[in-house]
Amino acid sequence: MFRFFNRVRTIVSSELNSLLNKAEDPGKLLDQFIVDMEKDISDVEAAVAKQIANEKVLKSKLDEATAYVTRRQEQALKALESGDEDLARRVLEDKNKQQSNADSLKVAYEEAQKLSGELKEKLREMKSELDEMKMKKDSLKARSESAKARAKVNRTLSGIGTGAKSGFERMEEKVILHEAEAESSEELRNMNKSLDDELSALDTNSAVDNELAALKAKLQNKSE
Repeated sequence: MFRFFNRVRTIVSSELNSLLNKAEDPGKLLDQFIVDMEKDISDVEAAVAKQIANEKVLKSKLDEATAYVTRRQEQALKALESGDEDLARRVLEDKNKQQSNADSLKVAYEEAQKLSGELKEKLREMKSELDEMKMKKDSLKARSESAKARAKVNRTLSGIGTGAKSGFERMEEKVILHEAEAESSEELRNMNKSLDDELSALDTNSAVDNELAALKAKLQNKSE
């Protein structure tokens, strides 16, 4: 009857963490523990109710036997007072038989009463254990969810470190390379532009010199 009650004590004290580590969903496992405990408590409540009923039946029979013995005692006295000693003797013999039955019923009733008390105490302990498990269940489920969230964050961070972060660094290197190539092409363009400007300047200077020479020749001809 109390196998699960004892099992719950062991789980709560030493095995629960191990079971939770192996469970795919600790929350569902904890809920199942509660359901199992509630079912066992319901079975024990039925057993306690049956035992209490048995105790009441024994008490009723004991009261009847005790009343019968008392009545026979009074009847024996009445028969003796009326002068019928033989009848008084037979009544007392029957009274003694009923007294023996009453004594047996008293022992059975006291044992039943004791057992009822023990079962009630066990039931109270089981309900107390159930309340404790319910409180622990909420705490453990919250801890389980926190652990799962922390593990998910750690996996995400680990993925960023090995995948996204390294990819980001490669893209950064490519950007730096492209910037260097752009700067080189800009320097080359500026260098080529400078050479072209110098060549253009030479052409411009030559034209001016030719015109200046022509003007000088014209002035010399006029002076002659």
